[in-house]
Amino acid sequence: MKFHQVFASVYKTAAERMCQECQDFIKPGSQILDIGCDSGIIIKTFGEHFKAEVIGIDIEDNRTFPITFELIQGDDLAFPDNSFDVVLVAYVLHHTKNPFKTLQEAKRVSRNKIIIYEDLPEGFLAKLRCWFHQTTYNLFFQDTNQKFNFKTKKEWQKVFDELGLNVVRSKKASVKLDWLD
Repeated sequence: MKFHQVFASVYKTAAERMCQECQDFIKPGSQILDIGCDSGIIIKTFGEHFKAEVIGIDIEDNRTFPITFELIQGDDLAFPDNSFDVVLVAYVLHHTKNPFKTLQEAKRVSRNKIIIYEDLPEGFLAKLRCWFHQTTYNLFFQDTNQKFNFKTKKEWQKVFDELGLNVVRSKKASVKLDWLD
């Protein structure tokens, strides 16, 4: 049994929350690309919620949910410019070797919106979560000791500025023990 199947209900609940948060940004029937779709649960949920045409891409096929999928190699996306209404990048930028290039390609293939969810190492608890995520990911999913690209909000803003991306909404995810963050 795959890891994602064990935690499917947790991921499904999180994906449904994400859909609610994106109501103002995604129109029904949109074409949505999910960069780094992993199991496919998030993009499948977005497809159902928004009655959208969806496709997931990733460097490995870890799907446990039936979605349209393409395997990619490297940073270049094999889609024409302006192919998608929305590009979703959910908790994947810290896994990429070159987050700048990933966002550059997301901007190129998006008609107008990129939605990003990302862990930020700001505050004690957040730094601990990022460290724990990197450690457990390397332990359970990879044979390497990959260093993740966690960036602070200020560091991401610099990347967005360099790419000409405007932040329309920024929201801190609430977790229990927020007072430690």
